[in-house]
Amino acid sequence: MMYSATSHTRPPDPLINVCIIEDDEIIRKGYVSLLQADPDFFISGDYPSVEASLKHLEAACPDILLLDIQLPGMKGVDALPLIKKTLPQVRIIMLTVHENPEFIFTALKNGASGYLTKNTNFSKIKDHIKEVVNGGGAMSAGIALQVMQHFQKNLNTPLTKRETEILERVADGKSRSKIAAELFIDLETVKSHIKNIYHKLDVNSRDEAIKVAREGRYI
Repeated sequence: MMYSATSHTRPPDPLINVCIIEDDEIIRKGYVSLLQADPDFFISGDYPSVEASLKHLEAACPDILLLDIQLPGMKGVDALPLIKKTLPQVRIIMLTVHENPEFIFTALKNGASGYLTKNTNFSKIKDHIKEVVNGGGAMSAGIALQVMQHFQKNLNTPLTKRETEILERVADGKSRSKIAAELFIDLETVKSHIKNIYHKLDVNSRDEAIKVAREGRYI
């Protein structure tokens, strides 16, 4: 199937200017048709990939970008920092079939203003767009629940408070020496705690420890 990128004439204010990056042409054109039928919205561009959109986005200057998280070529979640650098003012709502916590938090950390599953009722998507334009956030119910659970740590964690502090810093990408300095402990103590963390979580690597701890809501 041949995909095409479409750019549109600039809208009259105060319509909500929306661009869409979605590789499924049926879904993409469906969003275009439904939003264009609403007098509150203007579609300034729709594209099948990040690469196809880049030379048009700055001129389109959208208020909202609906961005598929999984795309051919550059993934939507990876494109977030690049798009935000080009258009600092744009608010980006991720559209996805995934409720994977790793995708959710990566997208939010990379600058997304919302994260909606593609089975979200279309009238709700329009409401979410308006909410984000007004400075709010947008999340499907299942995703909001996962975010809430993320901040509700499991009280049955096998880790001590100090081990939890260390693993949280490991998950943030900090080195063992940096962790030692921040917690005012020596490097060997950090190494000993990490060894105990691995043993308690029954893992053999940093990535495994982070994965198990996040899944168990220990961090």
